[in-house]
Amino acid sequence: MPFAAAFRHGLKEAGFVEGQNVAIEERYADHQVDRLPALVGDLLRRPVNVIVGNTLGAIAARAATTTVPIVFTTGSDPVKDGLVASLNRPGGNVTGISFLTGMLGPKRLEILRQLLPDVKTIAMLSSSVSSETVRERMDVQAAAQAIGQQLIMLDVNNEREIEAAFDTLVESRVDALLVGTGPLHLSHREKIATLEARHALPTLYSQRDHALIGGLMSYGASIADAHRQAGIYAARVLRGEKPADLPVMQATKFEFVINLKTAKRLGLTIPIIMQMTADEVIE
Repeated sequence: MPFAAAFRHGLKEAGFVEGQNVAIEERYADHQVDRLPALVGDLLRRPVNVIVGNTLGAIAARAATTTVPIVFTTGSDPVKDGLVASLNRPGGNVTGISFLTGMLGPKRLEILRQLLPDVKTIAMLSSSVSSETVRERMDVQAAAQAIGQQLIMLDVNNEREIEAAFDTLVESRVDALLVGTGPLHLSHREKIATLEARHALPTLYSQRDHALIGGLMSYGASIADAHRQAGIYAARVLRGEKPADLPVMQATKFEFVINLKTAKRLGLTIPIIMQMTADEVIE
């Protein structure tokens, strides 16, 4: 799974190596939120010393236990999601890393419009499975309305709906696409990149992984680095520190990636000033 290696790297940095002095039990809900309580229950029965999960996984874990330490990675606001009392003083048995990517939706809209100032219609692929993605969608809608940008919002929650959404994009004569945050879009990044190429649609993503496999551009926090930090936090908990005493860490590493090969294929010229501000340019 994506970012698992980064998490293990963080553990190793802090002195824990899988198979030597720590064991890792992995569980995946495969985007089926209703499976999370059973998966958490299975871990608690083993039992485990710390649970590490994304937003939805951490929420399910918090509902199941007030004693087993929980470390989350989230692109949302963990206070609004009810995971912690505050960022500086989490309280309870939960802390983690916030990489804020869901809050960067308006910035991604701005970047796309900088590249395509005359764009008429922009679509956004979004998911309604978490508060993070719902909040991102609302923020982008508000930003588009404020500047008079025509925006079509498409809710996708599985692979079939992703394919159907691209059919809608073609029918609606959409000029450009924003792909929202969330594990679904990351898991199906090859499918989305293939559809982007097939329909010659300029697309901006939230995660670097998309641009690396052929997406036009991406802008967001480094989620790999956030998972590395989660590994370090999990190690600190394993050494006896309490989540209540570990402030929620904010992401400090952001990445703007441009794929010039994809731009050339789309017939787009990326302004030099935009290339100069990018953290990585793929040629």
